[in-house]
Amino acid sequence: MLEIARKFSCIILVAGITSVVSGCLSISDTTLRVGEQAPSMKTKTLADVDGDFSRITSYRYPDARMYQYSIDEALKLGKPVIVEFATPGHCTVCDKQLQVLKGILNKYESEIIIVHMDQYQNPEAFIEYKVTGDPWTFVIDRSQKVVFKRAGRLLYEEVVIALQPLLPVQS
Repeated sequence: MLEIARKFSCIILVAGITSVVSGCLSISDTTLRVGEQAPSMKTKTLADVDGDFSRITSYRYPDARMYQYSIDEALKLGKPVIVEFATPGHCTVCDKQLQVLKGILNKYESEIIIVHMDQYQNPEAFIEYKVTGDPWTFVIDRSQKVVFKRAGRLLYEEVVIALQPLLPVQS
């Protein structure tokens, strides 16, 4: 009986570690579906908070390029948009995800827009996109349709693969 209890404990431990590594435990998929129109809404930008990062994000190393546009403005620019729902003030996985997106932005800055939504500062966006838990990544095409979504942390290459069909063909 003790051996069964130990095996069960190991299974629970592995499942818990896997959940933590892949993202926050409270993530459930009630979000928008791939193929749906992305909600266009006014969200806070860095300009709206007079350049005060603490009023727009809990991220310790914010990148101004992720707070340049409101979601509605970004969607109107005719470029692919990544909307990242991440609240690093309470989620270490979110911190890592934003670091990955900084790298993506460094490479594809002229071709895409990334908009970071922090739950503390733009809670209405979490409601509109039906996001519970974080991080959540949405890739939106030029016609404002969700073409990719994923909960949890993504690797750099996973983001690139999701973006590839939306980027100009390299010759």
